[in-house]
Amino acid sequence: MSADLAALRAYVTAETHAQRPAATTIRLRVSHSNLKTSFLEIRFDAHQTIDEVKRKLMTHCGSNASAMTLVLRDVDGSVVAVMGDETRKLGYYGASDGMELHVVDNDPQSLSANGWLEDVSKVKKYEMSDEDYEKRESTYRKWKREQVARDPSWTIEKHMAEQRGQTYVPPEQVNDDTGAEDAAKIEVGSRCEVNPGAKRGVVKFVGRCEALPPGFWIGVQFDEPVGMNNGTVKGVKLFECNDGYGSLQRPKNVSCGDFPPLDDVDFSEDEI
Repeated sequence: MSADLAALRAYVTAETHAQRPAATTIRLRVSHSNLKTSFLEIRFDAHQTIDEVKRKLMTHCGSNASAMTLVLRDVDGSVVAVMGDETRKLGYYGASDGMELHVVDNDPQSLSANGWLEDVSKVKKYEMSDEDYEKRESTYRKWKREQVARDPSWTIEKHMAEQRGQTYVPPEQVNDDTGAEDAAKIEVGSRCEVNPGAKRGVVKFVGRCEALPPGFWIGVQFDEPVGMNNGTVKGVKLFECNDGYGSLQRPKNVSCGDFPPLDDVDFSEDEI
C-alpha cells in the first residue's frame, strides 16, 4: 500500500525521477581567490572525485584544473578541509549542502588573475577614427545631417515622438530666472500642495541652488514620507526635515493656500 501511495503522490505532484535531485547531490557555494563576486550555488555529486570537481569548475571560473587548490569551508567560514588528493571523492571530505567551496588559483598567468574576467576596462575596445567613419555609407551621422538639413529644429526625441504619432513638445529651456514669477508668490512657512500627486506639506525653502539646474526651486517638507531627501541636495543643506520627507520642486508644481494635513480633512457626510 505504501508503494501505491508513493506512486500516487508522485503522479499528483508531477514529480518524476528526473526532477528529484539524487540523494548524493550536494549544493555548494563557490568562491574564487581572483574574483570579487561569489558564484551561485553549484550542484556536485558526493561521488565525484576532486579531479572531476576541478574540471567542472573550469567552465565556471576560467582557472586551469591543474592550478587549482580546493578549500572546503563551513557555513561560518571556518576551514573544514584542503582537498589536496584528486583521487578522493567529494564526500570523503565531509562536504554537505550550504558549505563553501573556495577555489585558490595558483597560476599567476591565469585568465582570472588581475581582474581580467571582471574588469571590462582592461579589454581593448575597437575604435574607429573619424576619417574612417566618414567613409562609411548609411551611418547615423550622415542620416542626422540629412534630417537637420530638412528641419533645423530636428532632434532624435522629436523624430521618435513623430514615429509614435505624437505631437512633440520640446523640453523647457531653463535659465537663472526660470520660475521667478511663480516663486515670488510663495513664502516660506506656507501650507502647500504639490502636483502631480496632490502631496501636501509646508514650504521650507524658496530660491536658487547651485547644486541644481538653473532657476528657482521650492523646498517642501511633506506631511508624509513621500519625499526624496532630508532637505539636503547633493551635499547642500537647504532646510531641515526628517529623511524621506523633503523634496525640491519647480515653483509651477507648488500651490500655496489652505491645505491642511490630509488627516485633518473632514470627510463627514455633510461635506460629501
